[in-house]
Parts: sequence; structure tokens; C-alpha cells
Amino acid sequence: AKPVLAKPVAPKAKPAISAARHAAAVAPKPAVVAPVAAAPKPAAPAPKPAAPAANKKPSFKIGELVVYPAHGVGKITNVEEQEIAGIKLELYIVDFEKEKLRLKVPTNRAEQKGMRHLADRSMIEQAMKVIRGRARIKRTMWSRRAQEYDAKINSGDMIAVSEVIRDLYRSDRQPEQSYSERQLFEQALARFARELAAVRKVDEDQCIKELEDFLARNAKRGAAAASEKAEEDSAEEAA
Repeated sequence: AKPVLAKPVAPKAKPAISAARHAAAVAPKPAVVAPVAAAPKPAAPAPKPAAPAANKKPSFKIGELVVYPAHGVGKITNVEEQEIAGIKLELYIVDFEKEKLRLKVPTNRAEQKGMRHLADRSMIEQAMKVIRGRARIKRTMWSRRAQEYDAKINSGDMIAVSEVIRDLYRSDRQPEQSYSERQLFEQALARFARELAAVRKVDEDQCIKELEDFLARNAKRGAAAASEKAEEDSAEEAA
């Protein structure tokens, strides 16, 4: 008998897809876009620092006597304008007759540099009280104290100068000073006397003599008070 050959089975045809569905199927899916966060608002600009106030122009006048640190009493002889590095500056011309020195001080920085008017009456009275007080000597090396005294003399502060006079004065009954101590004492005394003379409109040597007499009298009063206290203490111990 002849073998029966199986007939090939034709593959079933897939159902047709409508053109619309086909286009939707093959069309690229839209990308998912994350919501965009709102851009942060720019921070408010930091407030600009206030510009430094211009130095107040001091009321120094031509012909006036002033005190300048490191030089003492000088006289304003003129006010000039000069151009330095393209900048115009107004300058006080200050002459120091005794030192044969001339300074040019910018008018807008004179007070900043320590230039001041002569001391008034209350300042002089306060300084004299300091001179009359008891010496306050630090227990440090002389070289360090000498630097402090020199800084006080050249500070332009009348009270600081009076402290040097008070601390370095030596009466006849006290031990002699070293050369450097005496030199600093005389510098302080001369600086103080020069301003005092300018205020009183008298001779500088006259003021130095008055200050030396004042110091001597004050030293005697101090010695007498110390002697009386010692006698009182001895009497109390004997009783």
C-alpha cells in the first residue's frame, strides 16, 4: 500500500491590524518628563558696608599753638595744598621752633595722628594732682619701664607725661638717679613745662622752676607725713 503523505498545514493568518492601531503601536512613546522645580529666586544682594565717614576737619587755625605727639608744642604757620600721586591734599604746616623742625600734617588726619589743642584749665589741674600723688613704680626691669616712660612722653597726653614726672622725681633725701632715669625725667619735665608755658603765656624756664619747687615742697610734705605716721605707730606700740 502507498504511504499517505500528510498535507502541510498552512500557518494561520494573523488578524489584520487597523492602520490607526498600527500607527499607535509603532509610534514612539512620549518621554516622561519630570516636573521642573521652580528656579530659586536669586538671593537679595548683601547690603554694602557703609562707607567710612570722612574725618571731620579739625578747627585748627593759622597762628595757633598745638600739641603734636613726639614733638610737643608747635605753631601752625600756614595751610598749603599739594598734589601727591595725583591726589590733592590740604596740609597744616607746623613749626617747632626749639627743635628747628617743620611738619606737614594732612588737615583731614590731624586729629587721627594725635594733634590736639593746648590743654585747658581742668586738664592742667588734673595733671598737677597726678604729679602730687605717690610714685607708682612697677617691679619690672628698667629697660622695659624706660620704654613705657618714653612712650608716655611721646604720646601727646598731658596726664601720661605727668605720670612720668611723678614716678621719676627724686628729692635730695632720696637715692640718686641713674643717667637714663634723669634724662627721661628732664624730657618729661620740659615737655610738660612747655605746654604749661604756652597756656599761661609765660617763659618755659619759669614754668620748669615752678614745677621743681612744687615737686620739692610736695616731697617735704610727704616726708613729714611719713615721719608723723612712724611716730604714731611707735607710740601705739609703746602703749
